[in-house]
Amino acid sequence: MSAEAERRFEADLAKAAAAVRSAGDAEVITHIDADGITAGAVASTTLERLGIPHTVTFEKQITDAAVERINNGTADLVWLTDLGSGYLSRFERPGIIITDHHVPDTGFRVNQTRIDDFTAIHHLNPHNYGIDGTSEICGAGMAYLLSKTIDPANRDLAYLGVIGAVGDFQDSRGTGLSGCNRLVLGDAVAAGDVIIEDDIRLFGRETRPLVQLLQYCGDPSMPGLSGDREGCVRFFGDLDIPLRDGKAWRVWNDLEVDEKSRATAELLYRAEETAAGPAMFGEVYTIPRYGRGSGLRDAKEYSTILNSCGRYDDAATGLRICKGDLTALEDAERNRENHRRNISAALAYVRDNRLIRERRFIQYFDSGPEIRETIVGIVAGMLVNSGNARRELPLIAFAESDEGIKVSARATYALADRGLDLSFVMKKAAELVGGYGGGHRVAAGATIPLGMEEDFLEIVEDLVSIQFI
Repeated sequence: MSAEAERRFEADLAKAAAAVRSAGDAEVITHIDADGITAGAVASTTLERLGIPHTVTFEKQITDAAVERINNGTADLVWLTDLGSGYLSRFERPGIIITDHHVPDTGFRVNQTRIDDFTAIHHLNPHNYGIDGTSEICGAGMAYLLSKTIDPANRDLAYLGVIGAVGDFQDSRGTGLSGCNRLVLGDAVAAGDVIIEDDIRLFGRETRPLVQLLQYCGDPSMPGLSGDREGCVRFFGDLDIPLRDGKAWRVWNDLEVDEKSRATAELLYRAEETAAGPAMFGEVYTIPRYGRGSGLRDAKEYSTILNSCGRYDDAATGLRICKGDLTALEDAERNRENHRRNISAALAYVRDNRLIRERRFIQYFDSGPEIRETIVGIVAGMLVNSGNARRELPLIAFAESDEGIKVSARATYALADRGLDLSFVMKKAAELVGGYGGGHRVAAGATIPLGMEEDFLEIVEDLVSIQFI
């Protein structure tokens, strides 16, 4: 960020902070995923500490009905977190604050409002300041920076920004968080709420039995281990690492130092000649306030619990957890088990039915009603990153939803480096078939009318082909 952009950012944060402090009441509107839930928790806690009455509403996406409700709302302040930037030109009331990281609506101009003498929207988005919202800061991080500006004592909320960033896979491009995420991470570490360690970057270090840790690692995928239970059993047997401690299955973080060192060295050796190699080892983030086995101690696992709540229409339970109500964990565990089963079944459904089809510049699959529209994007991302789909082509996934056809698009950062911008592709293609869309360069989505899938794919392929020239 340039010095000039930094000054503008700080000034915009200060103006938005003043608007929050002056509100008599507020509504927080946020997304249903881990980033949205943590962002909503930051906003809600900030308002609570100011003594400002407020409600929290979760939205899968900004629809026409949501825009109308926002424009006609009676609360002094509407604070949108992890969404809203793509719909700026449609908001027409004063008292709106947006802390988002998705690509902004290009049809919006600063101070656009029907109330000419009032700045209607405080729009805090990293793209406005030359920061990449795909990988350098998330929605929760932006909400946190505003919260800290409102009151420096809110630094104890920084760890939620870290969990939101990890939940949005912003640590996956390299071997840890980067950009403005480092500022948020630094605050969380200074507050004693996050510990940075160097370790194997596999999901389930705290809770998955050793064999399952490797058997179900799809990102990064490990030949001879991923999906191969017997291969995983042999792996630990050859290293003389017991799988049990008495009757209890051991997890990665149960290993002694020398055991972990031997297993790590062997994993890195096996990963050396695969795409998994560079991403296998690096920073992991521990939340020390939570005990072993809670599912909340590791940032990746914490974010997955939140995702499992939001994807099954129970984001409110995730919010309770983020705000310290651990009685919500029992409800969250049911969501997590459903999430695991549905993800596993969805991946098997795509693979077993050989749903993925290829065109020259894209690949796609249509799951119809068989995969929940709230998880089809996760499934698409896992297919691309696990090697079950071609990494050199963006993957477009369709699922039926109440609003029409939900589209999720996923691609690798390598394709983004070549010029691919799925946010633009989804937004433009959806508009041309009567829908709406947006997102990030490597992860974006849309909703389109039923029956327009083929037309949509034709437009998407044309737009992708132009970006690759």
